[in-house]
Order: sequence, then C-alpha cells, then structure tokens
Amino acid sequence: MRCSRCNKTAVIYQPYSGLHLCEAHFCEHIERKVKKELRRQMVLKPGDRLVVALSGGKDSSALLYMLNKFFSVRTDLELVALAVDEGIRDYRHETLRNARAITSELDIELHIYSFYAEFGFTMDDIVSRGYEQAPCTFCGVLRRRVIERKARELGATKVITAHNLDDVVQTIMINYIRGDIERLRRLRPGHIAEFVPRIKPLRSIPEKEIAIYAHLAGIPLITAGCPYARLSLRFTVKRMLNEFEMRHPGTKYSVLRGYERLMELLPAVTEQKRLAVCERCGEPSASRICKVCEILELMRG
Repeated sequence: MRCSRCNKTAVIYQPYSGLHLCEAHFCEHIERKVKKELRRQMVLKPGDRLVVALSGGKDSSALLYMLNKFFSVRTDLELVALAVDEGIRDYRHETLRNARAITSELDIELHIYSFYAEFGFTMDDIVSRGYEQAPCTFCGVLRRRVIERKARELGATKVITAHNLDDVVQTIMINYIRGDIERLRRLRPGHIAEFVPRIKPLRSIPEKEIAIYAHLAGIPLITAGCPYARLSLRFTVKRMLNEFEMRHPGTKYSVLRGYERLMELLPAVTEQKRLAVCERCGEPSASRICKVCEILELMRG
C-alpha cells in the first residue's frame, strides 16, 4: 500500500484513523503527538532537570530517544535517566543492559537503584512468600516510591514516564472495575504539591506504534516480558481491551476520551491539594500509614 500523504510505501496501517503511513510520515506523526502532549502537560523553564524513568524496554527507550532529539539544542535543560532494578531473575538484567546501552549512545547520565538496596528485599523475595495479592500490586507501590525519592535526590524538576495509551486505558478500566473514583480522578494531568510533577508524553500513542517507531529508529527491542505480569488484573484487562480494539478499532481512544469527559464533572487535582504524611516514614500519604510501610511490615513479619 502507498502512504496516504505521499507516494512512498506505507510501513503501517492505522485501522482507527484509516491512514497508511510511510516511515517518514509515521515517525513525524508520532513525534508530533509527543510534542503536543509535552506542551499540554508541562511548561519548560531554564534550569529544568528532567528525570526520565527508564526501564530499558521499547517504550521508555523510544521516549528517551525522542526527548534527546527534541531537547539536545536546549543547553538550559538537562536530561537524566533513572532506572529501577526490582530484582526479577532472568528479566530485569536484560532491560537494564539495554538502558545502559542507549544512555551511553545518547551520552545521558544514568542512575540505577534497586529494591534490595532501598528496602532489603527483591520482587523475587516477595513472590516467594506466596501472598494473595498479585506481585504487580507490590511492585507498583515500591517502584513509585523509589522513583519519587530518587528523583528528588537528583534534583528533578519533572519526572517523565513512558506510560502509553494502552497503559493509561488499562489503568482507567481497572479503576472503573474497582469503583475507585479517587484514583480515577488522580489519573488526570495535574500535580500534587508534595510530589515532583510527572509527565506522560506517550499517553495518546498505542503500544504497537511505539514498538514500530523504536524499530525504525534502530532502538533494540526487548522481547522478554515480566514473568509475574500474567498474575495481575492488568493482564486480564489488557487482553480484553486488545480484543475490543481488534474487533472495534478506536476503542482505546474512545475509553480515554470518555474518561476525560467524565472527569470534567469532578474537581481536578490541584497544586493546592495537600496530603498527610506517613507516621512511620514521613513520606506523603493518603492514610495514616503509607502503602510502602505496610509492605515493609508485611515482609518483616
């Protein structure tokens, strides 16, 4: 097939838009959407230190590549990469190897922190206990704590994460299923005073398209997936949404747009909203004891 915008051979067909795009127009399309989200979610200021949460997978690697491409001429900004080693045997070391390679190639500073160094145990240790909760429940809480704490230590003015359209829509559906309106409300772009602002430039781009972009940009693709992912509710929701998207193209965008319209009816998360602090660790928390401290107590018990 020929590109819908020129006469070159198309590399992708977008069922939801009806467009065939060649390599040049596809990459331009992706980068334009990322720039739009960046403008929508943040205002850059001289001296900003942008800390990118880098796993070494296709999404975060492609994001770092694009950010470096966009901001390399901005000498008043600094890009820094932060990676978290959760301690998952035969998985995380592969993606961290890729993270080291891409940051070396782009000449970007990389900082790696581990669950073991921060908490005294790994994800493999948690799973070995056989808790009823899915491993992802623990991992998400602990990863967020490491990223937030270390980003502050690195002097970050903004934390940039590689959550794509699939990730965002899965989270929306999970919270619909759980009836968790407060968490749904917090998903909107907006910042709470106690945390470093988080930016999600890939939130409107499907996971498949990021993989194609990464391939075209020459970014190595890691095919291995987390061995614990299949145990989570997110994995079930992901399969459901992919099935809907295959049968009804545009479903994921429809869920995102519907969510955004619904959230217009609720008060936004603002910088004036303040959280309490955990009685044990002093970190911001919505409850008396934060989730991280609850996990620490559970693992020490």
